[in-house]
This record gives sequence, structure tokens and C-alpha cells, in this order.
Amino acid sequence: MDHPFLLVLTSALAFYLAWNLGANDVANSMGTSVGSKAVTLRQAIVIAGILEFTGAVLFGRKVSAKLATDVVNLELFAQMPQIFLLGMISVLIAAGIWLNVATVFGFPVSSSHATVGAIAGFACVAINPQAVNWSSIGIISLTWMITPVISGAIAACFYSLIKRWILEQPDPIAQLREWIPWLSTALFGVFGVIVLPTFSQPIQKFLGDRFGFLIPAHDLPLIMGATGAIALTFTSWRQLEKKEPLPESLIARFQVISACFVAFAHGSNDVGNAIAPLAAIVSISQTGTLPLQNFQVPLWILILGGVGIVAGLAVLGKKVIATIGEGIISLQPSGGFCAELATATTILGASRFGLPVSTSHALVGGVVGVGLVQGMKSIQGKTLRSIGLTWLVTIPVSAGLSATIFVIARSFAQRFLPILLN
Repeated sequence: MDHPFLLVLTSALAFYLAWNLGANDVANSMGTSVGSKAVTLRQAIVIAGILEFTGAVLFGRKVSAKLATDVVNLELFAQMPQIFLLGMISVLIAAGIWLNVATVFGFPVSSSHATVGAIAGFACVAINPQAVNWSSIGIISLTWMITPVISGAIAACFYSLIKRWILEQPDPIAQLREWIPWLSTALFGVFGVIVLPTFSQPIQKFLGDRFGFLIPAHDLPLIMGATGAIALTFTSWRQLEKKEPLPESLIARFQVISACFVAFAHGSNDVGNAIAPLAAIVSISQTGTLPLQNFQVPLWILILGGVGIVAGLAVLGKKVIATIGEGIISLQPSGGFCAELATATTILGASRFGLPVSTSHALVGGVVGVGLVQGMKSIQGKTLRSIGLTWLVTIPVSAGLSATIFVIARSFAQRFLPILLN
């Protein structure tokens, strides 16, 4: 890279944003599991750390590239790539500060809102409102509105089935024994259909190159998903044979796995909010031009984002985990499992198509969906209103912060940056 100082500075800012994203947003993947007592806080941090990092590195490129190139009209910045670079620095600072403030107060805000709002804010100040790709923001905003509805509907339908056919039956353990294969299939089916095709491609290549052993493209994900479902089914049956636990304690086993999938889903989608600006900065600094076509996010940037997310969760994730897991409704493992399965389905599907949706919206929607089946009285309206308010103010606050920081950064760069870079 031409300017080591700029690389160090922007990497540190991206790590700061990823750290705050981990402290705030990763609670979405583990809040329900901790709230329902399926896992301890320490176990949640370890599980989320591994899966968030894996999802970010293996499945996070599409969303990152979309955020870096689609939110603003890059053609208007084509003749001034340095202005765009300064804008992305402003985005890193503004989104990081807002997520930091929200985390201190325990509010689960949307990092997608913060990043997109910050990008739009600097673009309006740098050129004019026409510099913002409003059609792309419209599509992204539409996904934000649809996400909690879809997730809530999936969670409500699935929890209704479990409540009706297992929990409310005279012998719920006998019913659960019959339902275990179906629960396992649903859990691994979601993961298999959306994620495993991505994993299967390098495995197929390895088997073909090393052993000349080829498996048809559609069969390997099916085999992998079926293996996971069968293993979960038999281990659950063995637990029932050794002792007859309460239904909720056995469902907690399923919830731990669904929480892993949500952590992977969150890492795959939301890492783009932290590293997309850095990826654009690095591309501009290396090429001197904007990343207009065939933009690729380097692996080391994905790794940086994954490490930052994990570090933020470990240090500051407790408050938001408590809000998600305990502040909306009182969760049992069955409800938490349904909310997490709905969230993973929604987020992984969006990541597959490169759409930067909000994990906060999806999980809150899933929790509310479960609460609606339990009864309106179970939902804590005060907590829900506070969360909704932070969702509404995130875009304007991050946009205003980014615009202000950009103006200051542009003035600073004109005076001092040439000296520092030389």
C-alpha cells in the first residue's frame, strides 16, 4: 500500500467499528440462548466468537461489496477518489461512535442502519443528495421493514406447532420423541439449503483434485445436512433413553445449535457493515480509482472484521444480551429456538443474495412472533418501544455524525494529511 500510515489508521478505525458491532449486534445471536438459560454467558461468548468469525470470513464478501459500491453514485466521485476515501473514514468513525453509545445503554441498534446512514450522510455533504443512490437505499430499507415481519411469521408458525403438538400434550416427552427427527431436519435443512452449497464447492474441488472422487453439486450439501440431522436425532434419542428430562431441557440442545446458526448468519451479513468502508479505502489507496466494477474484498480485511466482532462481544456484549434475552419476553428454550431458527433463515437467505439486512430486526421480530403466540401480555411494551425508537433515530444520527466528521476531516486533510502521508 502506498501510505502505511493511512492503512494503520483506517484498519484501527475498522477494528473499532467491528468491535462495537460485536458488542452490540452479536447479542442478537446469543441473547435468546442466554435469556432462556440454554447456555451461560461465557459459553455464549465462546460459541459466538467461533461462529461469527467463520461466517464473516467464509460468507461475508457479497454484503461487504454491496455496501462499498451500491449506496452512493460512484460515478459522481470518479474524479475525486480522495474525497470518497475521506468519506469512508468518516463512516467508520460515525458508525463506531453511535454503536458504542447504544451499547453503553444496552440498546440493540442496527449496524446496517448506522453504516448506510453514515455513507448517505457524508455523500450529501461531499456533493449533494443526488450523490446518494436512493433506489439502492430504498431496496435496503424495504428489506429492513420486511425482515422482522418475515422472521416473526416464521417464529410464530413454528412455535405454534411446537406448543400445540409437544408442550400442550398430555405426554410431551413421548410427543417430543416423535418430533425430534422433524426438528433436526428443519434445523439442518435451513442451514443446508442456504449455506452448505458454499461450503461444498471447495470440498468438491479438494476431493476431485486429490482423489479423483466427484460428488454431484446438489448431492454433497444434501449429504452434509442429512448427516447433521441424523447425528442430532440419535444423540437426542440417547439422552431420552438415559433419563427423561423436561421437554424444555431437551429442546435447549436444539436451541444451542440454532444459536450457532444465528451467529454464523450474523457474521456473514453484518461484517460488511464494519469492513466495507475499509475495503473501499484500501482499493482507492492501491489503485487511485474508485472500485466501480468486480470489486473484491481481500481476505485479510474479512479476518480483521471477524476478530474485531469477537473482541467486542467478549468485552461489552453483556448488556445488549440481557435486553434481547430477558427484556422483551420471558423466554424458554422452545421459544428461543423458534426465534433463532426464524432469524437464521431470514438472515442467511439475505446474505445469499448480498442484501444487508438487520439481524436486530430479524431477532426482535422472531422474539415478538413467539410472544404473540404466548399472548400479548407476555410482551414488554416499554422495552419494545425503546428498541423501536433507537431503530428510528439510528439513520439520522449516524448520517449527521458522518456529515459533521467529514467536514472536519476534509478541513484537516487539506492542511495536514499531505505532511503525514509524506
